[in-house]
Amino acid sequence: MRKETYRFLYVLFLTAVLTLTACGRSGSAQTTYETGQSAEESGGQEIEPSNQEQGGQEPGQSDQETGGQEPEQSDGKAKAHSGGKIAEESEESDGQGGALSAKEAAAGEHAKESLRWDELSCDGSMELSYATEFSVDAYGDYRLITIDQKDRFLLIPKGAEIPSGLPDGVVAVQSPPEHIYLVSSSVMDFFRSLDALANVRMSGTKESDWHLEEARAAMEQGTMLYAGKYSAPDYELILGQGCDLAIENTMIYHNPEVKEQLEKLGIPVIVEHSSYESHPLGRLEWIKLYGTLLGKEREAEEIYENWLAALSPVLTRENTGRTVAFFYITKNGAVSVRKSGDYIAKMIELAGGNYIFSHLDAEEENALSTMNIQMEEFYAVAKDADYLIYNSTIDEELHSMKDLLGKSSLLGDFKAVREGHVYCTGKNFFQETTGMGQFIQELHGILSEEQTQTQFLWQLR
Repeated sequence: MRKETYRFLYVLFLTAVLTLTACGRSGSAQTTYETGQSAEESGGQEIEPSNQEQGGQEPGQSDQETGGQEPEQSDGKAKAHSGGKIAEESEESDGQGGALSAKEAAAGEHAKESLRWDELSCDGSMELSYATEFSVDAYGDYRLITIDQKDRFLLIPKGAEIPSGLPDGVVAVQSPPEHIYLVSSSVMDFFRSLDALANVRMSGTKESDWHLEEARAAMEQGTMLYAGKYSAPDYELILGQGCDLAIENTMIYHNPEVKEQLEKLGIPVIVEHSSYESHPLGRLEWIKLYGTLLGKEREAEEIYENWLAALSPVLTRENTGRTVAFFYITKNGAVSVRKSGDYIAKMIELAGGNYIFSHLDAEEENALSTMNIQMEEFYAVAKDADYLIYNSTIDEELHSMKDLLGKSSLLGDFKAVREGHVYCTGKNFFQETTGMGQFIQELHGILSEEQTQTQFLWQLR
């Protein structure tokens, strides 16, 4: 009788404990993340994601990472590149608010194992028409970006977990990033086109050096802050603003310690290579990469297709046969010109012109796309060019033929000067990256003598 009484009391005690545990768990929620992978592809097991946000906490570590045991509280942590912050994972319930049997608990624990990278499969790759310096592969809702065939970044959708077992060199980036430190000034125009300037919290360009009206206005209003140039970033400010991504250009390779320091602080660093695209439309196609980064793939695709459609009438026209020289004169009197493989030379060809310095090999001497020659050599080659375009992006802007002749009186002998076929670019030319298509259209109109109004080129008189 006494044994039966003890057994009855023990059962009551266990029932009470399980009931209290169930009550404590009834408020938690479970949301699965569809990777697009079948149970067969994952070894016969259906892949389930980590837990969604609870009580303001973000998903992070799984039960597999905690030694295969189901955490009782949201104290499990998994480190990710997100501005140096730690994401915390909350606890999953059985979805019914009741206690789990031993068998159900074991089954639930097995199902809650973290998503592994090797369980995901590539669903396809982004189609690119001209760009060769990046690629994007889809793994369900995840996107794997590869730049320069070596730098790889896995975009983690908001609310999704970071797959465990990522290959060496793959950097996880929360998408979309909301506090970007943008150093590569040519990228800002892509963000402007995608209506995403709000995602750029810090700039590597001073307010006075911006020729994009929206970027300058953002800095004036304080919604975008100057955080130092590529070689001397303000680490304190960058950390204080919760930076979750730095976008650099290849100049950062001259100061590798800066990139290393940002990464040590938990900030992923993308070094963009659009300047290495030899085809102008390849440079423009980088808007697809930034659209992917920002979760605006469709918008980026639509914008790019609109650019191609606007250019189509020009690209299908016959060459005008007109020769063009694109140059500026340095402070020491040398003439800076583009090599034949440079994208400026390609834009001239797409506009129906012939670049006068086509004999300059793009692979000659070094990887630079420009080279300096003496005025005598420039005179010999470009004296009979049909059109001259003076590059004011680096040098001062010219406003009259007098300003041009002030650079060198020898230019007065040039055919283009005598016939009034001299044009000048503005300071905004290189920062307005998305204007390349319009530049090609304007130049075609000039060469075919059909253009009357221009935005990127103006005629010197």
